[in-house]
Amino acid sequence: MTDPAPADYDVIGRGYAVRRVADPRIGALVAEALGDAERVLNVGAGAGSYEPTDRIVTALDPSPVMLAQRGRGHGPATVGRAEELPFAAGSFDAVMSVLSAHHWTDRRAGYREMRRVAPRRVMLTYEPAVHNQMWLVSDYVPEIAALDTVRPGWGVAEVADGLGANRVATVPVPADCSDGFIMAYWRRPEAFLEPEVRAATSGFATIDQGAVERAMRRLRADLESGVWDERYGHLRSLPVLDVGLRLVVADEG
Repeated sequence: MTDPAPADYDVIGRGYAVRRVADPRIGALVAEALGDAERVLNVGAGAGSYEPTDRIVTALDPSPVMLAQRGRGHGPATVGRAEELPFAAGSFDAVMSVLSAHHWTDRRAGYREMRRVAPRRVMLTYEPAVHNQMWLVSDYVPEIAALDTVRPGWGVAEVADGLGANRVATVPVPADCSDGFIMAYWRRPEAFLEPEVRAATSGFATIDQGAVERAMRRLRADLESGVWDERYGHLRSLPVLDVGLRLVVADEG
């Protein structure tokens, strides 16, 4: 299961610490899933979003640019890949990963490595079948959905099987979610017109930018004419929405 080259976060990851601020409501679910684990490894840690502050956390990410954005309060960080974790078996009580696995070049190897280093595995990920139904992808930027078609087998079922999960939970995304992943703006279409918002998402950053500009011109026109609100204005009254975010938990204890 080898996918195409992953997104280059040394290029697209600049500024993630500003736009990708952990949402406390989602963070509480991640923390709960970690249980009483004291030693935690964060795989694909990036700038450190959702890392618990009351545990001994070790971070790992292939991008030095991402790791350089970690705040002073974060624990030690190592440059490395999920497929080859540089740690002995059973080194941690728990291993976590947040919106990272879809970028791994060999996901099965990454799952095996997570199982090797910790008895509890927690992964925040997304279900493509739901994610790609969101109006942004279906109506304006189908190129984002196409990214999933070149990831054979990708989906929550694969993650659950790979991790040996015993729980999969839907994570509704709040309308005012502080984390700037693409689906966080399901009720705030105007946000996508800001280049800084788009730049902090791998989906926008890795597809053809000409297609992005054309899509944003259409979105701007639909917002100004009222077409978007005619189709999706009902979303503006909802407090939360299922946009495909899932929490996958495996616990051998």
